[in-house]
Amino acid sequence: MRLDAAALAEIDAALEHARLAGARIPFGADRFPLPRVSAALDGVLDEVINGRGFALLRGIPRDRYTDEECALIYWGIGARLGNPVSQNARGHRLGHVRDEGRVIADPNARVYQTNLRMDFHCDLLPVDVLGLFCLRAAKSGGASKVVSALTVHNVLLKERPDLLEVLFGDFHVDWRGEEPEGERPWYTLPMFSVRDGKLTARICSRSYFLSAARFGESCRPTPQQLEALDAVQEIANRRELMLTMDFQEGDIQLLNNHVTMHARDAYEDHEEPALQRHLLRMWIAVDDARRHPLADALAERYRWVERGGIPLKA
Repeated sequence: MRLDAAALAEIDAALEHARLAGARIPFGADRFPLPRVSAALDGVLDEVINGRGFALLRGIPRDRYTDEECALIYWGIGARLGNPVSQNARGHRLGHVRDEGRVIADPNARVYQTNLRMDFHCDLLPVDVLGLFCLRAAKSGGASKVVSALTVHNVLLKERPDLLEVLFGDFHVDWRGEEPEGERPWYTLPMFSVRDGKLTARICSRSYFLSAARFGESCRPTPQQLEALDAVQEIANRRELMLTMDFQEGDIQLLNNHVTMHARDAYEDHEEPALQRHLLRMWIAVDDARRHPLADALAERYRWVERGGIPLKA
């Protein structure tokens, strides 16, 4: 969806309204009035939930706004789609995807905090919609990739039904330090499940399965599970199946976290901190009437979404 001049004028007016009202993130959608754009966003959300499973909004003139104004615009749009929830133990409802100098060997680091390549995956909680706003692009690399988890399932059904059966079984996954107080530091889920004829994927990056072994041999992935996970990555990376997009500054990417998987190329950043790659992220829970049906095995995970996402830790 390319935002036209009328839509951008309405966004400017909404931004001014939010500033005059002293809006601070998080704020309700009423603080960012978008009467015309809201109808278009509803169509975009329907495409993400019931159609292709992704959308790209383009046309926001990034250089017109400060970082803080971009955050207000992005939050105002996200709040129109649903309820943005906390995506980490820092309590971030508006998160920051950038290289924090973390290393994946640190079992409490998440891959988005590095500049490394990311496997195809779904995000940690089964939130309905994932959103990214590009504040600044990398010096080079960092392309975003999207693939249909439904297509990956169907290819496995045709080529390796034995491994597909494995993926419908339970896997142990490391919370990587993000577990709520009182929870085990790992969780157990099937990678594919079905409810009311609707398939859901919960594929994570390989490192989340491997590091779960630190909690005991019973949490270590079996050779057959690793083979199945490798098969998912091989299929997802087939050029004819995946979509690659380079973020332009001001772009908003929206993904269905139940039926798509996403990945990222490694990237090289600028040396100056003010120029380094920086994306704003939201995990958005949609209204119950639009929710993707989830199997009982995922119900406990979704309860964290209903409670507001990953709780803040001291």
